[in-house]
Amino acid sequence: MRKLIDFFTHRDKKLRDNRWIFGSMLVGSIASLIASFVLSVEAVELARNPDAVLACSVNIVLNCATVGLHESAYLFGFPNSFLGMIAEPVVITVAVAGLAGIVFPRWFMATAQIFYTLGFLFALYLLGVSYFIIGALCPWCLLVTLTTTLVWFAITRYNIRENNLYFPKRIQKTLHTWIEKDFDKLAMWTLIIAVIAAIIIKYGEGLFS
Repeated sequence: MRKLIDFFTHRDKKLRDNRWIFGSMLVGSIASLIASFVLSVEAVELARNPDAVLACSVNIVLNCATVGLHESAYLFGFPNSFLGMIAEPVVITVAVAGLAGIVFPRWFMATAQIFYTLGFLFALYLLGVSYFIIGALCPWCLLVTLTTTLVWFAITRYNIRENNLYFPKRIQKTLHTWIEKDFDKLAMWTLIIAVIAAIIIKYGEGLFS
């Protein structure tokens, strides 16, 4: 345990920041992979039996079946969770390599940023569909949204700091100042708290009924 604490509290600020970034990416991507696996199993079960009672269908608000049977759960002709099964192992690999001190090429990290940004926006879109249209929330989907948010902010922080995003110098300088002051962390927690507050305000009474 002491070695683990020393690993994440290294005196070198940049190295310490890297370890927290890739550590959070690793934890988030593993959690998202588990959630994607469970959702994939449930999608197969719902395909076999639309009336199946799923373990995560707690009540009328927290109901995986209601969300899983909506057309938005199959936007590409197959369960959305399959995308997580494909993408998260890649993120896990990058996170482990980053913790080991491996530096990826600039083009690779810029490409990873693009694809993970699309995944992040997709997760927010699906959350919006559940919140505003379906009127029910999937606990595993909420976990995926949370972990995707954590990983996106982590990889974005790293790429800004390492100048991996090919932005003009003026924009790059502004973004550097932004992360040096930890405004990215403030934005991340503001988003998370705002989503939690919105869920409680709209569905508070039905969450635990």
